Amino acid sequence: MRSVFRDDHEQFRVQVERFIAAEIAPYYAQWEREGITPRALWRKAGEAGLLNCAIAAPHGLGGDFGHAAVVIEALARANCLGIGFSIHSDMVAPYLAAFGTAGQQQKWLPRMTSGEIIGAVAMTEPGAGSDLKAVTTRARRAGDGWRLSGQKTFITNGVNAGLVIVLASTNPDLGARGLSLFVVEEGTPGFGKGAPLAKIGQHSQDTCELFFDDVQLSADALLGEEGAAFEYVTRKLTQERLAIALRAAASLEGQLADAATYAKARKAFGRRVIDFQHSRFKLADALAKSTMLRVFLDDCLARHMSGELDAVTAAMAKLNATELQGQVLDDLLQLYGGYGYMSEYGIGRAWADARALRIFGGTSEILREIVGKQF
Repeated sequence: MRSVFRDDHEQFRVQVERFIAAEIAPYYAQWEREGITPRALWRKAGEAGLLNCAIAAPHGLGGDFGHAAVVIEALARANCLGIGFSIHSDMVAPYLAAFGTAGQQQKWLPRMTSGEIIGAVAMTEPGAGSDLKAVTTRARRAGDGWRLSGQKTFITNGVNAGLVIVLASTNPDLGARGLSLFVVEEGTPGFGKGAPLAKIGQHSQDTCELFFDDVQLSADALLGEEGAAFEYVTRKLTQERLAIALRAAASLEGQLADAATYAKARKAFGRRVIDFQHSRFKLADALAKSTMLRVFLDDCLARHMSGELDAVTAAMAKLNATELQGQVLDDLLQLYGGYGYMSEYGIGRAWADARALRIFGGTSEILREIVGKQF
């Protein structure tokens, strides 16, 4: 047993794994073909206690990030990276819990916890990714409220989203310091969604463009203080990057176990694949590297649960985990030969799904810049 998890975490893991086995695994291939996860799954996940695990009661389940990590890891180990629970529970909900008013929290968090409403974060634009000060979406005061105009892209949970936290500039002259966050509900006049975007991986994770055409928002649509979004986003990136790192590591561990099973069963030239020294060495390298990564990430998780994880270490966690995941999954796929490229085996999907993890939440290049500033 990993020391970072308590008994209640491990008991919860059994519950989560049962839910995945019953409600996700049998249907996941179909959702991959359809390009979206049904909203009904979210309501079932809410009933089973898989959403907003780390959000304080009464609006959430009152657990800690260890419970959230259990959900993140279980989905990744089951090769279900396309399920967008973490965006909803570990990004959107924490923004509301940390910066929202009592009214905003009461209005939206319980419905997110139950799965009635699905959350998304809209920051990236066609011309602005990691460079937040390049955001062109604008929010201007209009009477007692706001008018929001702009376009967002690559928005995870975008098609299903009933609630979107939108990053917009309220004072373009101040650059990143003039950014604010707004909460926009589905069905608000002027708020539109594009068709699901065709991606090379994570097909069941609905991703789309969002359009805001002079959307009228009330004063209470502002999340937190005006002009404070850059600070808010920076503070929340630590948890976001740790969550992505945990996904990468668990995905790698799950695929390593499957590859070892395959190598023991598959024969080539009259011998099992695992009987070839090259194959054993590849598996040995994967196990050694993933074990070292796991020790580091468990330390990061323990630090985060005690409020001590810093932004630089979180950046290193995501950088190490996602880069290692990409490298090792490629090696593991090679062990399968041509079957690794077939959808019959999960390694191909894991390999394609993993590629995005080196991009969102801060590209590897941005993370290297952050870590490099320590010298």
